[in-house]
Amino acid sequence: MTEPARVAREQARGRPLAVVLCVLTVFGPISMDLYLPVLPALTTELRSATSAAQLTVTACLLGLAFGQVVAGPASDRFGRRGPLLIGVVAYILTSALCALSPAIETLVAARFVQGLAGGVGIVIAQAAGRDLYSGGKLVRYYGRLTVIGGLAAIIGPVIGGQLAAVTDWRGIFLFLAAIGAAILIAVLVVFRETLPRRERVAGGLTRAGRDFRRLIRDGVFLGAVLITGLVNAALFAYLSGATYVLQGIYGLSPQGYSFAFGLNSLGFMVFGFVAGRLSERWSEKGTLVIGLVMCLVGAGGLLVTAAFHLPLIAVILSLLTMVSGVAATTPPATSLALANYPDIAGTASSLLGLARFAFGGLAAPLVGLGGADDAVPLGLVTVVSTVLAMIVYAVSIRRPLRPLRGALSVHVSTGSPSGR
Repeated sequence: MTEPARVAREQARGRPLAVVLCVLTVFGPISMDLYLPVLPALTTELRSATSAAQLTVTACLLGLAFGQVVAGPASDRFGRRGPLLIGVVAYILTSALCALSPAIETLVAARFVQGLAGGVGIVIAQAAGRDLYSGGKLVRYYGRLTVIGGLAAIIGPVIGGQLAAVTDWRGIFLFLAAIGAAILIAVLVVFRETLPRRERVAGGLTRAGRDFRRLIRDGVFLGAVLITGLVNAALFAYLSGATYVLQGIYGLSPQGYSFAFGLNSLGFMVFGFVAGRLSERWSEKGTLVIGLVMCLVGAGGLLVTAAFHLPLIAVILSLLTMVSGVAATTPPATSLALANYPDIAGTASSLLGLARFAFGGLAAPLVGLGGADDAVPLGLVTVVSTVLAMIVYAVSIRRPLRPLRGALSVHVSTGSPSGR
């Protein structure tokens, strides 16, 4: 697409579409955060084991991950609007099905499909942004997505707690269905196709497989995806283990924990916004390094705090630094991953989403290996994740591998050691 054509498309869409695209990112946070306050009541009513009830959380996370892998290539082939409408309608129906579930097994299955449907909105928010924006505007847009995700994480538990006071867990799922219906109306009214027919890819599974291979052979893209997955592993470890650390070990009340959670989410919002601006005006790679350093400092502080039983303030500051660092890495990593793939932005976005939720889902159970009274595993998981992310940056993004592959291809085609 030529630059004048892109500018014309941006102007034609305007702010309302940007708002709707940002709202699509809330599918993940609201699907998890509104639901958690009623998990104990759900366990009791369905006469389920705690481990079985927790599978409803895992199922939704897996659905959010794999839904993006399906929706991304589909949106590259059929356009963004059609798959998005299907996904939002499916989200409404499966949320209602969750509310009507008679047994825990039905609920687990419904939660997986609900996650699949929610993943559609997440991946298309990223891909449609790549259709509309480039350069500084693109990274600024991804900064806004990060801010909205942080805002949803702040208000989600609050809304869930308030709803739990006036309704049961079935009412929470009906509320999620209502949110889906509101988003559906917004999409129908505002969202117009952002990927013209002439720019769509043709082919079925064979083409999708070829596109995936093309992406993972790109060192910069693969590095950005791995960094995204690894820092989100640290983030999900925090989400999984912080409640036990702050309430179980340090004795915070639920209200105190909510305050700490809200502070970290506020840091996530602020640094996501700042990172978007900083990447645009200064350097994407430089901003990414700052975010990774913040992650490492916060994770290291958390491990030291756990090992030496430092005061509560050390835990709070360490978590805030780490979570803010994760937010700071998100806009530049997303932009670096998608910048060179406007033709398959949906497919590229799907791998980013898969990495976020799959790595997070793998890391979350590890923090409990030492028991509820030991914070060292949380510190270890976050430190290992962030160190690996920094290693990936050093070998794949700081010194991109693509020029090397280009030199090798020239060497093969010419048969000359010098490539001349």
